[in-house]
Amino acid sequence: MLIKEITRNERPRERANRYGIKSLSNNELLAVLLRTGTKDISAIEVGNNIINSIEDIKNLKGVTLEELTKIKGIGIAKAVTILASIELGKRVNRDETSIKVITPRSVYNYLKHDFVGLKQEHFMCLYLDTKNNLISKKVIFIGSLNMSLVHPREIFKWAVKYSSASIILVHNHPSGDSTPSPQDIEVTKKIINSGKIIGISVIDHIIIGNDSYLSLNELGYFK
Repeated sequence: MLIKEITRNERPRERANRYGIKSLSNNELLAVLLRTGTKDISAIEVGNNIINSIEDIKNLKGVTLEELTKIKGIGIAKAVTILASIELGKRVNRDETSIKVITPRSVYNYLKHDFVGLKQEHFMCLYLDTKNNLISKKVIFIGSLNMSLVHPREIFKWAVKYSSASIILVHNHPSGDSTPSPQDIEVTKKIINSGKIIGISVIDHIIIGNDSYLSLNELGYFK
């Protein structure tokens, strides 16, 4: 059924206006974001296709552009709209009191929502000022950690640009196990040594798993 075939008062936008946005179902919320369907199916049906594809609405947090565009009725424009809304929601719900990153726990609390549902390793760097206030964060690399791919040059060029006093390395383990691998430790040592050469200290490397984290500094790898 196309949107125009639905009684006006029962269309998602009209119902949201009358009863509030919370009255809409998941596929109706997606339909509002998508605005239109295709010539064959309505925006509501496209929203329903998304829900069926991801199985659980929580899985929307980690969905990729490639996965979305494989769903019937979703092109690049609609996929980007959905991803933008997810990212905006993450930013709105982020606890801004955690932007002063001092401890591994505060880093974890600040970033844990960014890593939910990710199916690949994301290597991120936090750039700090002299008082450990966050200047910026950057995703440096996506994929399995590899010394030849995670190059210190990419990390420290931003540190120099931001005049950072120090940095914190963070990456996730999609398996859920936050135990550091030998590769994690080798990459960390390489970056620490590079930081010493240019005078920018590496405070920690934190690995995030499922509702857990480990600090390589606390584990003694920075001594």
